[in-house]
This record gives sequence, C-alpha cells and structure tokens, in this order.
Amino acid sequence: MKTEPIIIATRGSALALAQTEIVREQCRKCFPNLQFEVKIIKTTGDKLQRASLVQGAVGLPKGLFTKELEVALIKGKADMAVHSLKDLPTDLPANLKLGAVLKRADVRDTLIYRQGEFENNANGILKFEDFPSGDIVATTSTRRAVQILAKNPGLIIKPIRGNIVTRLEKIAQQKELSAMVLAYAGLERLNFTIDSNGRLLGDAVPDGLFARRLELDEMLPAAGQGAIGIEIRSDDGRIEEICRLLNHYNTSQCVTAERSFLRAMGGGCQSPVAVCAKVEREVITIRAISFHHTPAMYAKEKGDLRHPVELGEKVAEILKYGYII
Repeated sequence: MKTEPIIIATRGSALALAQTEIVREQCRKCFPNLQFEVKIIKTTGDKLQRASLVQGAVGLPKGLFTKELEVALIKGKADMAVHSLKDLPTDLPANLKLGAVLKRADVRDTLIYRQGEFENNANGILKFEDFPSGDIVATTSTRRAVQILAKNPGLIIKPIRGNIVTRLEKIAQQKELSAMVLAYAGLERLNFTIDSNGRLLGDAVPDGLFARRLELDEMLPAAGQGAIGIEIRSDDGRIEEICRLLNHYNTSQCVTAERSFLRAMGGGCQSPVAVCAKVEREVITIRAISFHHTPAMYAKEKGDLRHPVELGEKVAEILKYGYII
C-alpha cells in the first residue's frame, strides 16, 4: 500500500522556496522511503506587502506571513510549515508547535551599498557613522532602524519592500537611497556571495553593488534570525518523530532562549529589540539590546544549555530594569 505524501507548506517567494528545498532534502536524506511534496500558499502578508509598495505603508502586523500556513496545518491540508524563524510569532495557536529548527546559518546582517559610497571611504570599511547626515538607509525593520540611528542620528530611514532581487534593483537604480540592510542568511541561500573586494555577486545582482557583513557589535540580529523553523500540529506523533531527526539541538536551544526573551519583552518582529544567543560547550551566552527606553539598555548573560527559557526571561528582566549602555 502506497503511503500518502507528507505535505510541506511554504510561501511562494524565492527565499521561502529555497529554504523549503533545504528542509525537503534533509527529510529525504533521513527518510528515503517517504514522499515529501511542497505546497505553495499565498499569505496575507505577501498580498499586503505588494500593496504597501504602492501605498507607501511603513509596517505590517506580525503573523501575516505565517497565518495561512498555520490554517493549512490546522485543517490537515499540510503536515509541516516552513518558516524563516525570525518571522514566526512567539505565541503559536494552541494546537500547533515548533517541531524542529534546522542548523542555523550566519546570523549577521549585511550592509549593501553602491560602489561610489565605498570609493569615498578612506579606510575601505564603510560604517553607518561614515554616511553624511541626511543620507537615506532603507529597511523595513524597526530593530535595524533603531540600531542604525543610534550610530548615526543624522541618517533618514526609509521602508523598502519586495523580494531580495527587487530591493537590490532599487538600491542600484534609486540614487536617493544610499544603502540598505538585509540578513546575510537570505542572500546566502539564494547563492549570492561577497568577494574579497566587497562586491556583491550573483545571477540577479545589478552591477556596482557592494556589501559587508555587519559584526554583532555593530548590529545585533532578530530573534531566530538565520534559522529555519518547522511548525507542526501538536498531536501529530508521526510528523513529530520526523522533526526529531531534523532538529539541530544547539540551534534549537539558542532560538528558544531568544524567543523566550522576545516574548518576555512583550514584542514581536517589529519590536525595537535585538538578541543573539551562542553555545560554547554546555553554556549559552546571550546578548541583547532594547530601545524601549532612552538610553538603550544592554545585557550579556550566560546560562545552562538545558534551560534556555529561563535565560531568555532573565535577560528580559535585566533590560527592563538593569544595565544602561
């Protein structure tokens, strides 16, 4: 008797499909006798994002890139839903859960700019502090915006939407935009690279664009950035067992700490906070910053690898009441 294929739900963007293919290949490797099929679902966030390109909207409510995928899970039309984990809300529907997190890619953000900006920089490393007052840096992320303005208050932040290639074309063609910031993991998964001279390379990259990965002391990432999450039904033991073999333990513990922090701060993906956790032996080190108050609050704490939730909550309490940078 032929087994029914396992349905993997995803969005239709190039990045979402690339990430879903990573998941499907790992599924096939671990379970060569099972069938895995991809189902593309258009989310409300995808529709609103296109509308915002015309209407100039600044932000989108949280969860709009995940809701329709979750509905497919709940109705049994899909068995897994693949997400960029930074886009997945910390509070999931009662009958769904995060089944697995794949090994994390580079968590850092990337500064992308035209060649002329690079040539005018004396030390060859372009920083936010180097841009003249009044220059425009494009990003739709509140987290990125507050960190950029903390380094150079004279800059102007402008929202930018569309897929990665569309955004690259805008930076290349719209001379009023000096730079933008994107997650490096997304660029890497679409096979874009940065050469030794700082040039951004790839099949669809416009000529004359440069890029530099931002170190963590320049910009902390979003909770879950660089990680691919698989959401499943809470009562589906078969899919849970598949996810058990897909899950990367250290990554899972790190993003659990980060998402615990974000939940305790009462924020979503557009909250003015940033966080990054890293494992060394049996210890998680977590760094976080909050711009909920002025001046910004910063914390760095270590905790037991086995207790990521408690560590995330502790760091949130520190940022609410503790250290000032």
